Amino acid sequence: MSDSDTDSNPETPAMSTSVPDMPARLRSAVRGDEADVQTLVFGILRSYGLSPDPELTDADLTDLEEAYARQGGRFTVLEAAVEGRGRHGWQIIGTVGLLPLPGHPSVGELRKMYLHPDWRGRGLGKRLLEQALADAPVLGFQEIVLETASVLAEAVALYRRYGFEPRDVLPGHAPAARCDMVMGRKV
Repeated sequence: MSDSDTDSNPETPAMSTSVPDMPARLRSAVRGDEADVQTLVFGILRSYGLSPDPELTDADLTDLEEAYARQGGRFTVLEAAVEGRGRHGWQIIGTVGLLPLPGHPSVGELRKMYLHPDWRGRGLGKRLLEQALADAPVLGFQEIVLETASVLAEAVALYRRYGFEPRDVLPGHAPAARCDMVMGRKV
C-alpha cells in the first residue's frame, strides 16, 4: 500500500515505509507504549466497523504494565524499523496480550492481537500468535481462550490454523459486546 493509499483511509493510522534490511522485533510492552498501542488497535477496530471501548473492553490499554505484567500476564508489541513521514527508528505495528482469566487461573485469555494492515501477508501475524503460544505455558496456562468478531476473518482463519476451535463461554466470564465468537485450545 502506498503512502497515498494510507492517507485516504482516515480509519487506519498512517504508517511509515519499512527499511528492507531491518527486521521486525518483538518485545514486552513498557510504560509509554500506551498511546501508540491505542492508536493502532482503535484504528484497526474502526476500519472493520467495530467500536473501541476505552472505558470497559479496552481499558487494559490505559496502563499496559498494570493490566498485564502485574496481573500475571504479558503484553507483547511487534515493532518494525521505519523511515519516512518524519519518523526514523522502531514503530509499533502489532500487538498481542495474554492474561489469566478471572476465576480460571490455568486459562489464559488471548487479547488485543492486532497487526497494522500495511504489514499483513508477511508472516508477522503468525509470529505474534506463536509468541503468545510460547508464553502461555511459561505463564502457567494450560488452555488459551479468545473472544473475536467474525468480521475479523483473517484473524479467525489464523486462529483455526493454529488449532483454536469454537467453544462455550467459561462460567463467570461474559464476552465483550463487539465479539460474537469464543474460541479456545489447549497449550
